[in-house]
Amino acid sequence: MSTTAAYLSPAEAARELGVSPKALRIYERRGLIAPRRNEAGWRVYGAEDLRRAREVIALRAVGFSLAQIADLLVGGEPAVLAKALITQQATLQDRLHETSAALARLQGLRRDLAEGQSPAKETVPHQAPVVAFDLPWPWDGERFVLQESRALTYIVGPLVSGKTKLAQCLAEHLPNAVFHGLEREDGIEARLAADPQLAARVERTLARLTEDGATPSRALTALVAGFEAEDHDALVIDLVEQGLDAASQRALIAHLRRRGQNARPLFLMTRSDAILDLAAVGGDEAILFCPANHSPPHVVAPYPGAPGYEALTSCLASPAVRARSEGVIACRRAAG
Repeated sequence: MSTTAAYLSPAEAARELGVSPKALRIYERRGLIAPRRNEAGWRVYGAEDLRRAREVIALRAVGFSLAQIADLLVGGEPAVLAKALITQQATLQDRLHETSAALARLQGLRRDLAEGQSPAKETVPHQAPVVAFDLPWPWDGERFVLQESRALTYIVGPLVSGKTKLAQCLAEHLPNAVFHGLEREDGIEARLAADPQLAARVERTLARLTEDGATPSRALTALVAGFEAEDHDALVIDLVEQGLDAASQRALIAHLRRRGQNARPLFLMTRSDAILDLAAVGGDEAILFCPANHSPPHVVAPYPGAPGYEALTSCLASPAVRARSEGVIACRRAAG
């Protein structure tokens, strides 16, 4: 085979792609591209090689390693790549936030020094103190320690894993925390009627949620009333998706993510992948997982390969599937 206009030599391909010929050889060794050979035995690069090389270069530019790229492109499914891109976007956004905050501190320091002043005292974002307690039944008294609380912490686990008990213990031991169980709708109208200021805040938030696609309901009103109340420093909520359709769940979690770093910590027990979209978990969010075998709850990182990730994903389901299981949960609650 002779090199034609349809194929490029290594030097030509490298110039076309803006990389070095050595980089192309590394891509080949990794199995990311497979150039053909001409009659003289020299590598030649066709349109498909250039297309795949551009994908590799684009993924490298946004922080993926060659090993990660190989997993994503060689035999990978498009959905896996799409999810990885969403996760990487969240990671880069977190880094951007950290860099922006550091730049702001640097500018403030330069200003203070230029004016001959001592550096201003830095405001530390709100964080709940360390919480530690002995785990009750169904555990065996192991010590549970929460090093810090994030703006959003999800509590996940299979049925009868103890996640409700963990949520109740967190509410008991976190300073000035409140637990909202599944009966949170009871008396919601009377509560709002007795507190006009709370009712006004709830009405404003519900209007924003409705604009974002949420369906008005007593369940949503009760949740918003809990978020807007000023009688607590942390809020723990049992099965936050209870009574909400898919659109309401998506609108609600988007609203909660917009609260900012100084927001009061929220602990959301959930089994809905609309509430806990693992690809969208940000830097100020954490996941507490309660294993089925009643080993102590632990934090799980939201990416494939992390310890506990596969078990975590098996506990999450779409709102449609979760709706089918509400009857089972209601029966268990009645029996309890």
